[in-house]
This record gives sequence, structure tokens and C-alpha cells, in this order.
Amino acid sequence: MLTLAACGEPVSPPLTVGMNPWVGYDPLVLARDRGLADPRKLRVVELPSGSETLRHLRNGLLDAATLTLDEVLRLADSGVEVRIVAMLDASHGGDAVMVAPRIGSLAQLKGEFIAVEGSAVGALLLHRMLKKAGLTRADVKVVNMDVTEHLGALQTARVGAAVTYEPLAGAMEQAGYRRVFDSSEIPGEILDVLVVRKDVLQQRPADVDALLGAWYAGLHVFQLDTPGAAESLAQGTDLTPTDYQAVLGGLHFYSREASARELSGNPPALAVRAHNVVGALTEVGLLRQPPRWDELVDGAPMRRFQTSRQVP
Repeated sequence: MLTLAACGEPVSPPLTVGMNPWVGYDPLVLARDRGLADPRKLRVVELPSGSETLRHLRNGLLDAATLTLDEVLRLADSGVEVRIVAMLDASHGGDAVMVAPRIGSLAQLKGEFIAVEGSAVGALLLHRMLKKAGLTRADVKVVNMDVTEHLGALQTARVGAAVTYEPLAGAMEQAGYRRVFDSSEIPGEILDVLVVRKDVLQQRPADVDALLGAWYAGLHVFQLDTPGAAESLAQGTDLTPTDYQAVLGGLHFYSREASARELSGNPPALAVRAHNVVGALTEVGLLRQPPRWDELVDGAPMRRFQTSRQVP
């Protein structure tokens, strides 16, 4: 009986990481589907939107999540203790403002209803687009709506424009709607990062290492066989494999080395890069105070992973 008791050590549940549908997060899906992640250590949960990912993280239903940097800044500003442990990708066209065919220019958005998901990235893109158009938020009618409802709202003319992202933007283009502004016009401002709850980072470092290993294993296969990855991953979207690959042209994935550099320094290099984002979010009232980068960024897991050589 003593021997059995000694062997009966409690087994930790798998670390749960949440993500919304976005091609920039798909290396994790690939890692799960190709058996590159140990299901005993890692559980990848796909949620319908970024808003749902944030809600699950706030409610303690997730240990980690893939989020845009602006979403993380707002999350930390609200008091949720998370740490950025890896840079994932930068959007260069993957986030977009789509409009009805009758709208010929940005100036014609004045007085229009615009669908925006209740997330910081939507607010940021809208803010940047309006500034380019010479308009203010008071010049348009913002409708907070889950991103999965945007196409239907356009089709029923409830809104004249929508702030969205791929692959949903591609589906809108196929339905006849037009791109008038995207993240290629604000390079370096829409960044995707991997965050882990502070308590999980402290209590389960080995599982965080496994999470990083899964991401980079999936990214390696993703980049090694992009056509094959697109063939399997496009099945979960409204895109053809060819269209899926085209969407990837609007993304830049960070290497392990580049990620480690961005999270290093005091303040970290990321803080300098994020200066415009912090300013824009503060200007529109989405941030109450500047981020404490020393508390928000933890480069130790990446440094540890860099020396482990777990994946190619």
C-alpha cells in the first residue's frame, strides 16, 4: 500500500492555451493536429473570437493565450496578471477595414455604421483609418459586434463597413466587399504575442517550455511545407489552399532569435516598438496608464528555450 501511495502522485492537467481563428495562430493548430504537441502537457482550444479568448482568460479558464499586443496591454491595464513570453507574428495586411461596394473612398464613411469587435485591435485599426480619412469617431456610427457577425451585417446593409481580419476579410472580398485600409499601412503596430498567466508561469515552467516547443515545432513544419500546411488548415476556413497561402503574404513570423531580442533589454526592445500603439490606445481612452514593461514581459522562458534546442 505504501508503494502504491508513493506511485500515486497527482497528475497535472494539460496547460490550456486559447486562440481565435487567425492564420497567424495556426502553427499551434498544426502542432496539435500533426502530433507535435504532447496532449498530456498541452491542450489547444479554438475559440470563435478574440473577445471570447479574453473572456476565458479573465475567468481563469485558460492558462495561456495567443493575443494581439494591444489586447494584452488592455488586459494588463484591467489588472489581469499575464506575461508576454514570445513574439509570434506581425500583421502586414492581415487586418483590414472592408466596405460595401457603394462606398468609393474613406471620406464616404462619414455617417456610416461600422461594425467593430469589442477588442483593442479593432479600435486601433478604426482609429488609424479614421485619422487617415480626416474623420473622428463622432463622424461615424460604431456598432460593437462579434467579428463572426460582420459579413451578415454587411449583407443585410445593417452596416456599411466592418473592421475585420483574415480569413474573414478574404471571405468578404469573395462576397463582393472591398478593402479600403489594412495593417500594411501601419507596419509594426499590430503584433501577435503569446501570453501566460503569471501564476502558471511561476508554478509550471516545464509546461510553458512545452508550449513554446509546440509553437516552434508547428511553425517549422508550417514554413517547411507551406502548401501542405495550407491544404490541411484551409479546411477550417472559407479559403481555398491557394487563398490561404495568399493571406500568409500579409504576415511576418518571428524567429526564435528575433522573439528573444524583442523581449530582451531594460526596457525590452518591444517597448520601443510599441510606443505608437500605447499612444493610440491612450488617445482613444483604452489605456488608463502606461504599461509596466518590467512586469508585462518575461524573457526568461525564451532564453531557456533558446538553449534547449528542442526544435530545428
